[in-house]
Amino acid sequence: MTNEQLIKILVIVLGVLFFVLIVLLCSYIYLRVKNSKKEEKVKVRAGSSKKAQGEQMIARAYTKESIFNFMEFDKVEDNMIVQKNGSKFLMVLECQGVNYDLMSEIEKTSVEEGFQEFLNTLRNPIQIYTQTRSVNLESSLENYRERLKKVEDKLNKLKMEYENMRKAADQYTQDQLDAVFFEITKQTNLYEYGKDIIFNTEKMSLNKNVLNKQYYIVIPYYPAELGNHNFDNDEVKNIAFTELYTKAQSITRTLSACGVNSRILGSTQLVELLYMSYNRDDAEVYGMDKILKSNYEELYSTAPDLFDRKIKQLQKEIEEKAFNKANDIVDKVYSKKQLEYEEKEESLEDLVAQFAELILKESETNLGKELVEDSIKELKKQEEKRKGGNLNVQKEKTGRGRKPKQQ
Repeated sequence: MTNEQLIKILVIVLGVLFFVLIVLLCSYIYLRVKNSKKEEKVKVRAGSSKKAQGEQMIARAYTKESIFNFMEFDKVEDNMIVQKNGSKFLMVLECQGVNYDLMSEIEKTSVEEGFQEFLNTLRNPIQIYTQTRSVNLESSLENYRERLKKVEDKLNKLKMEYENMRKAADQYTQDQLDAVFFEITKQTNLYEYGKDIIFNTEKMSLNKNVLNKQYYIVIPYYPAELGNHNFDNDEVKNIAFTELYTKAQSITRTLSACGVNSRILGSTQLVELLYMSYNRDDAEVYGMDKILKSNYEELYSTAPDLFDRKIKQLQKEIEEKAFNKANDIVDKVYSKKQLEYEEKEESLEDLVAQFAELILKESETNLGKELVEDSIKELKKQEEKRKGGNLNVQKEKTGRGRKPKQQ
């Protein structure tokens, strides 16, 4: 075997080995890509399952019971906050602060003595709560706009009146024109001043750092103070309200000695206080007054029960049929009474005619036989004519508007 043949054989063998190597490399790459896609699908499925599990856990976590446990109160009722299934009641007093730093030394001493007296008169625990709120100027702006609109309407009316007076200047004196012009000038200045107030207030409302502090005194009451009792929930609630109201009035009187005015918060004010406590950021955007105006407490409405609607329709149908039946009976009774009256009226005429004939016969000796006979004939003729007329009228009444019955 020559060298050239060996070289050819080696080249062929190397070519086959290179081809096999390329095929193996392509197969490896294909399997690697396929496995990576499977792994991605498994990861996506695992991620979606974890996400679904997380959503389920969140849904299970935020239940009605857990939210109420987080808020730490059950409800607001009769100007009281009810806590721990009625085992604790709270009433809140809103207090207005005093400008202590601007007072004189005598006034400061008076306030301190009054506050000391307030502390000495306390016989039950209280809580002093301070809440910082961002000043909401929207209500003030709305009030300013309404008042400015009235000023603008009055100004336009005065301008029209002044123009009419100038057109008819002969009818007015110069003093009257000057008085109206002075009033227009005054209203114009007032209108411009109102526009400046609204502009500055709107600029101030953009500043979220305008804060206001409000002070509250929280008064608790525990029904456990009653000891062993057989009162129901309504009686316990009434007793709690009476006790808290008495304590609140006592605190209000003692606070007035140091110049601090206070008032008991109603149910709506208590809800606003709690809303501000739990939604401090959202309350700046959407206040409690807007929530009440939007009727957000009415979250759903239900249609009336099907059987209730059927009963209502049936009741309406019964009333209509009963009304129609009552009318029919009234008409029937009225017709019957009318017929009885007509029969009696007709018999009355017959009796009158008979009695008249009897009187004529008894007066035969005085009047004469011939005259009596002629009078009786005339009387009978009139009776026959009357009866014939009544018969025709009766036929007209009974036959008018009636159709023959189909056989």
